[in-house]
Amino acid sequence: MKGLPLLSLLLWVCAVYFVGLYLFVGGFLLVRLEVNRTSTCGDVLEPRGESRDFCGTQPRFRRVVLLIVDALKIDFARFDRNNTRPRPFENKLPVFEETASSRPSQCRLYPFRADPPTTTMQRIKGFTTGSLPTFVDIGNNFASSAILEDNLIHQLGQVGKRVVFMGDDTWESLFPKKFHRSLPFPSFNVKDLHTVDNGILQHFYTTMVGDDWDVLIAHFLGVDHCGHRFGPDHPAMADKLTQMDGVIRSVIERLQNDTLLVVMGDHGMTDTGDHGGESQKETDAAIFLYSPSPLFPGPPSQREPDVVPQTDLVPTLALLLGVPIPYSSVGQVLLPLFPMHGHGAVGGLSQLEALWINAKQVNRFLEVYSAMAKDIPPESLASLKDQFASLSSEFLTLVRESHTSSPELAVTIQAYLTSVRDTCQATWARFNPLKMAAGLIVLALACLMCFTVSEQSLVLIRENHFRLQTVVVAALGVGVCVAAGQLFLRGYMELSWCLAATAFTSELLFLWRTHQSKTAVVVVKNGAKSAKSASWSTPPYPLAPALLVTFLRCASLLSDSYVIAEGRVVTFLVFSLALYVPLRLNWDGLLLPPNHDLLKPAGLQLSTASSPSAVRKESITFLASLGLLVGSLYLSLFFHGCREEQGACQPSPFLSSLSRVQDNQLKNIYYILSVLSLVVWMHLLRRCLRHYGNLNSSGGTVFTACWILPLLSVCLGLHWAVSASSGESFRNLAELIRLAQLVLPRAAFCLLGLGLALIWLDPLTVFVKTRAASLDKSLSLPPPRYRASTGISPQAELHHLIPQIYQRMRRSLDDGEASTGGEADNRPAVEAYGLGTVYSAPLLLFCGLLGLGLLQLHPEGMALSFLLLLFEMGALLHIHASSTALSGLQGAYSGGFNVPWTPIVLWSLAATQFFHATGHLPTFPSIQWGAAFVGFPDGHTGTILPASLVTLNTFASHALFAAGCPLLLFWPLVREVRGSRGGKANGDQKEDAVMEMRLRERPQLFTSALLQLSTRYLFIQGTQVFASACGAAILRRHLMVWKVFAPKLMFEASGFLMSCVFLLLGVLLVLRVDVAVGRWFKRLITDTSRLLTMQHICLHHSCSTGAPDHQTSPQGQFQLGRDIFFCSKIPKNTRVFLFFRGTWANVKTLADSCWSK
Repeated sequence: MKGLPLLSLLLWVCAVYFVGLYLFVGGFLLVRLEVNRTSTCGDVLEPRGESRDFCGTQPRFRRVVLLIVDALKIDFARFDRNNTRPRPFENKLPVFEETASSRPSQCRLYPFRADPPTTTMQRIKGFTTGSLPTFVDIGNNFASSAILEDNLIHQLGQVGKRVVFMGDDTWESLFPKKFHRSLPFPSFNVKDLHTVDNGILQHFYTTMVGDDWDVLIAHFLGVDHCGHRFGPDHPAMADKLTQMDGVIRSVIERLQNDTLLVVMGDHGMTDTGDHGGESQKETDAAIFLYSPSPLFPGPPSQREPDVVPQTDLVPTLALLLGVPIPYSSVGQVLLPLFPMHGHGAVGGLSQLEALWINAKQVNRFLEVYSAMAKDIPPESLASLKDQFASLSSEFLTLVRESHTSSPELAVTIQAYLTSVRDTCQATWARFNPLKMAAGLIVLALACLMCFTVSEQSLVLIRENHFRLQTVVVAALGVGVCVAAGQLFLRGYMELSWCLAATAFTSELLFLWRTHQSKTAVVVVKNGAKSAKSASWSTPPYPLAPALLVTFLRCASLLSDSYVIAEGRVVTFLVFSLALYVPLRLNWDGLLLPPNHDLLKPAGLQLSTASSPSAVRKESITFLASLGLLVGSLYLSLFFHGCREEQGACQPSPFLSSLSRVQDNQLKNIYYILSVLSLVVWMHLLRRCLRHYGNLNSSGGTVFTACWILPLLSVCLGLHWAVSASSGESFRNLAELIRLAQLVLPRAAFCLLGLGLALIWLDPLTVFVKTRAASLDKSLSLPPPRYRASTGISPQAELHHLIPQIYQRMRRSLDDGEASTGGEADNRPAVEAYGLGTVYSAPLLLFCGLLGLGLLQLHPEGMALSFLLLLFEMGALLHIHASSTALSGLQGAYSGGFNVPWTPIVLWSLAATQFFHATGHLPTFPSIQWGAAFVGFPDGHTGTILPASLVTLNTFASHALFAAGCPLLLFWPLVREVRGSRGGKANGDQKEDAVMEMRLRERPQLFTSALLQLSTRYLFIQGTQVFASACGAAILRRHLMVWKVFAPKLMFEASGFLMSCVFLLLGVLLVLRVDVAVGRWFKRLITDTSRLLTMQHICLHHSCSTGAPDHQTSPQGQFQLGRDIFFCSKIPKNTRVFLFFRGTWANVKTLADSCWSK
């Protein structure tokens, strides 16, 4: 088998796809331009244009206490006296309603609306800089880097205000060395509800009563972590909200008159406790403003805002504390906090004066930004400039006339500020059309190239002179030239364009050289070679239903409705395409046995293999597999999650971990079902391996199946039991439970790694049993049969009689051989158990172990979904194998090992279908962050490991189906029926099925078939990525681009990367097994250099009719090509099969070659 050309082609195809994705994403998800300027106290922003120290006057407030309750949803803050049966998150913060009722002029409660993405780091950035984060910033949420833009923390430090912080350590990474004093706590462990909050409370009150601070910031995480772990509708949420209620009451009691209290949430949460998207439940947090001194003119009025954008907090706090508004802020001041009439000083700014300072600061930023970025539409920019000129003239007129208020002008300024914000929000989705176009071109050519490789796989493998390295070297040369040209012309090098030139050149060279090859070598059924002219660009089945389904699905990715309902639509597509297979078989007359009445007039006789009973049995297997597939598809719908756009959709209860389930009886039922699913998963894997004789040897793979697989299952079941039990329920065992939560999953990870390593190091599952050949039997006996039994059990041996030591033992070696004799000992001289599934067995076990490892990263209820995934994989494999067998039984087998498009498309669609059936969605709120803490309950010191765990959790189905993709090549051979491949209908000749050894007989066909299967799978996955990229590019100004199309592109691209990695792992495992099988065959030959004895080479002997008595030759030698073999005591007229250097040679008569020496 040609492993190096195969891997080289696959790696090159994947690399070209990666370059195309890198280019497109680089042009589509650019971060907005940051203006690297800072506001100062000397900026001329005063109402009368006077240049003076803006920060030198007395501010309205000397101190601010900022309490951030992470994920403080507005629904949590509201209080309803009429609600007599509140849910756990309702009516738990009565402090807000009580304070507003008793002191209406001192406090307000507003909805506090965040800008998506609603992740903590972006929200902190939003309410400290006043800017709007871009979509791609969400990737920085767990790798926070310092904020370089002008921000409120920096301005407070510039004027000498002492900022003390305690809580979420994200602040420390965003504002390094900016705090007078800080007490950060790790924030990523969402299972820890109390460490951060209790740590804050240990120091907060003592700090508050002291006098060494001006701004005190406390960021509590308990509510957010409780939502992630249990959801909002859980008693633990009631406890956390009640704790926060007590904290707020204690702070209010300790406030001084010159201190402002701000209690706020950074974002909300969904009904499942998640956040990150842009649904109203995620964006609407709460903000509570309070001061012991009057803060508002009176009770709330209709003129007050219904919702406060988070960016408005920045200019409001800046002017109330007497510091400059950060340079890049686009927020507007909260007018109710400023009096209608002021006195000209900072501490007494009127509403109109505060609005003017705000408007002038925003206009200054707009002018600088538009000059630097030049991405704001000119008509919008001109309109905003005209608005500001008009309101500026009107305001200065009022100032000259000594008017301090004008409601109409205030409304005009507010409208201007809103227009600037809306314009920036629409503009800051900055695109690079050139990079996007280059990425799309590279992706399109990659798809065409991948299709070409799949259709010309045999030619590429046979052509040793194709020289892929020449194409790659030439492309790299072009890339180097582009880099040199950039350095010479610009003085710097941009890596993306160098990669683009390299990928584009390699694609064009490959397609051009393939186009020059007009002749494809076709291997016919008898093994002879014939050449026929074929155009490389003409697909064999241009209107094949499988390809039509693929292209229609790709086209529908331009519809937001399809993307939203993708889970159910893909399920329907899998069902429809699977239903097409029996319809096509029935149309071709292959599903039912042939009619005997039609064959008799022609004098035809059915062979045993193609008898009606054999066809009927295979049809029943096919239909049973189809029924299993339909049942799995239907049941998988019960494990889907719900998008915000799906309205009345209810997410599956199995998506919640058992620790969230409050009903103990229901929890026990879920746990029992999960454990039963785990037991069935393990049992089916071991039963399959045992049935095909793969559990008889003593190798590493068998050890993994017999011991590591059960131990891993036990660890997983115990881990679920420990995770489901809360520490509050077993207080005496709290430490033991905590230790088990740490040890059990880590032990499972170690077992998984050990098992996968053993499969790689010793992949063979072959058990060899030999016995001395009986040479003194009567020569009239029929030749003994050679087989590799599939198990020790006689029943398994009976069903799978195949020769495994040599390529195939034909029953007749030449014309004239007679089949005589009676009963004989038909036991073979060498029995090899499990060699018929030598390739598929380790791959199947690899996928089984990998599935258990990925299941550990999911909620316990997903064990049922993973079991359905196993059923669906098995059903698809059996449908493919049965359809192939039915075609072969009735003479429709075309030869070769190529896998058709239909099973590959079904396999690819199933990967997407089970992405949804494991509770995942192409939205950021649906990411199951809890996977990062499986085995690491105390959190992580870095970001690589948790990111890897979350990625494996999210794209588990892509990993499993990609790694198991080579099974589509092996399974028809595993389940082949004798005579289904090339057997003659008249029954004159039969041949024993050799299962997967057929592949080793023809290494070139094996390599080309594996290459074709891999590239076809990559083509289907790649076209989906290309379609998602086209949808995002075409609809980049669509209303739903950041809510639907951009997340879909990110998830599709990430899934493709995972598919490539695990497909390569699956192919590598197949190559590793092939190497091991080659070494195993070599060990059957003597250790001396090509010195063979009769025991090793005399695999099959028989004497022709009328042969003389049994005679033996003296020791001699015979020559086969350049190789001389020594033989001893070889019977005269013996016919022998020899295996040497990976090929089989039939020495027809040893007397001619051996006796003469």
